[in-house]
Amino acid sequence: MRIIVLGSGAGGGFPQWNCNCPNCRGLRAGTLRATPRTQSSLAVSDGGGSWLLVNASPDLRAQIASCPPLQPARAVRDTAIAAVLIVDAQIDHATGLMTLREHRARLQVHCTPSVHSDLTTGYPLLRVLESYCGVDWHPIDAENEKPFAIEGLPGLELRPLPIPGEAPPYSPRRHAPAPDDTIGLTFVDRASGRRCFYAPGLAAFNDRIRTEARAADCVLLDGTLWQDDELQTRGASQKTGREMGHLAQSGRGGMVEELAALPGRKILIHINNPNPILDEDSPERRRLDTLGIEVAFDGMEISL
Repeated sequence: MRIIVLGSGAGGGFPQWNCNCPNCRGLRAGTLRATPRTQSSLAVSDGGGSWLLVNASPDLRAQIASCPPLQPARAVRDTAIAAVLIVDAQIDHATGLMTLREHRARLQVHCTPSVHSDLTTGYPLLRVLESYCGVDWHPIDAENEKPFAIEGLPGLELRPLPIPGEAPPYSPRRHAPAPDDTIGLTFVDRASGRRCFYAPGLAAFNDRIRTEARAADCVLLDGTLWQDDELQTRGASQKTGREMGHLAQSGRGGMVEELAALPGRKILIHINNPNPILDEDSPERRRLDTLGIEVAFDGMEISL
């Protein structure tokens, strides 16, 4: 199994176009040791020539351009993307679907019924795409944790898991999410049995999530905020992490404490631009280094 991090940032990327927080300002000025990031997305392969796109970032065009395996150029119009999987209906995970409208075949989209509902009503991307390439929807039964496969990737099994999160602002379930509004995924290599657990939006841990994370050889988990009131203290927003459906890294019961207890490889992804861990010289980043917790970057590759 091969995983490529196409985008490791949260909504807005890094630097965000209208943000002058110390991180964004420092990166633009060249005074901060940090790496630019596009918005959260993965490409996953079973080792063959086909790939699963996991989340369709608004930055998808640039991400495909920077990832040659997704553009094998076998024909005048070509792609190695066999299907798209959306873990939630948030704008930063779904908007890139519009970039794929020139696809020569119907787009194969995997998502839960709640996500499909939002992407055909409040944010009707899938309905719009019917006027272009067309869409075949493959429902994900996350509430029953039903494993499934992707056509064209026979060596890969996917196991969904409902996780605490938040429905998008345009959803009728905002602040009262359904169990399948946000899911985590375990990618399993059928040949080796090796596993990667992926959850870029995670509001809290529970015993079921801990069990899945401990069983994984690698985890890619929500790295949005260092502290719950980070956006408030930076003057960027009045929203807290919990209100947005994200568990902060610091503090008792935070993401760092949870990750430190895991036996496998530990990687933070979906990192918001004011988060101090983006500053590679910050004390927060040094703490992660000491604990063996990695920070995802665009182009990062994981082989399992």
